Amino acid sequence: MSLRQSTHDPRVQALILLVPALAIYAVFALYPMLNVVILSFQKWNGLDPQRQFVGLANYSAIFTRDPVFWVAFRNTVIWTVMSLIFPPMVGLLLALSLNQKIFGRNGLRAIFYLPVIIAPIAVATMWKWMYDPFFGLFSQLLTSWGMQGWIKDWLGNRDIALYSVFVAYLWQTVGFSMVLFLAGLQNVSQTLVEAARIDGAGRWAVFKHVTLPALRPTITIVLVLSVISSLKAFDIVYGLTGGGPAQSTQMLALWAFTQAMQIFDFGRGAAISVVLLLITMAVVIPYLRWTQKHEEVES
Repeated sequence: MSLRQSTHDPRVQALILLVPALAIYAVFALYPMLNVVILSFQKWNGLDPQRQFVGLANYSAIFTRDPVFWVAFRNTVIWTVMSLIFPPMVGLLLALSLNQKIFGRNGLRAIFYLPVIIAPIAVATMWKWMYDPFFGLFSQLLTSWGMQGWIKDWLGNRDIALYSVFVAYLWQTVGFSMVLFLAGLQNVSQTLVEAARIDGAGRWAVFKHVTLPALRPTITIVLVLSVISSLKAFDIVYGLTGGGPAQSTQMLALWAFTQAMQIFDFGRGAAISVVLLLITMAVVIPYLRWTQKHEEVES
C-alpha cells in the first residue's frame, strides 16, 4: 500500500485527527496523573531539589496514623451518597416541570441554571453570609416569622455543618442536572407518549413506561458526573468551613490539599489523591459496565 493510499484509509485519517487532541490530553492530564502516582511513593516538601523514595510509607501513614483521613473518608462517602440522590432528583423534577408549555419557562430555566456558572468560592461567600447566626438571611427570616428557636449556628455546629454545606452545593449544582435532563427529554418520542395517553395511561404510567426508559442514557451521564463532582468537592467546602468545625466537614480532596499545600507533605497529599482516584474508578467503572450490559440485553 502506498503512502497516498494509506492516508485515504478512514482509520489512518481518524488517527491523524486524534493525534493533536491525544497529545494535549497526555501532556495536561496523563502526565500530571502519573506524576501524582509517583509522588505518592516519595517524601517531598515541595522545595528540596531531591525527592526521597519511601515506598508505601505514605499510604501506611494515612491508613494507620492519620485519624483525619478516616473522618474525611466518612464525610466523602456521606457527601457522595447525598449527591447521587438529591441533585439528580431535584434536577429531574425541575426538568419535567420546565419541559411543559408554561409562561416564562426559558427565563426560569436560565434562573435555575445561573448558580452553575457562578464560581464556587463566590457561592461559598454568599452562603456564608446567609448562614450567619446573627445577621444572616436565614436567621432574619426565622426571627421575622417568630421562630427564633430554630436559629442555629449552621456552620459552627459539627452535627449539621456538613449538611448545611451540602445545601449550598445542591443549590449550585442542581441546574446542571436539570439542563442534562432537559436535553434528554427532547429525545422522548412524542408519538409513544400520545399513544400511551390514548390507551388510557396516566401521567405516572407515561413517565414510568415511556419517559424513564428514554432517559436512561441521560441518567447514566448525570449519575457518573455527580459521583465525580462529589468526590472532588473542594472549593465550596474550603470557602464555607475550611473543613471545620473539628474536621466535621473535612473531605478527602480538601485533606489532600491541606497535606500538600499547608503541611508541605506532598507525598501524603499525593497518596490521598491516588486513593480518591481509585475510589472514583471503583465506583464509576463497574456502574458504566453494568449500564452497558443492561442496554445490550434490552437491545
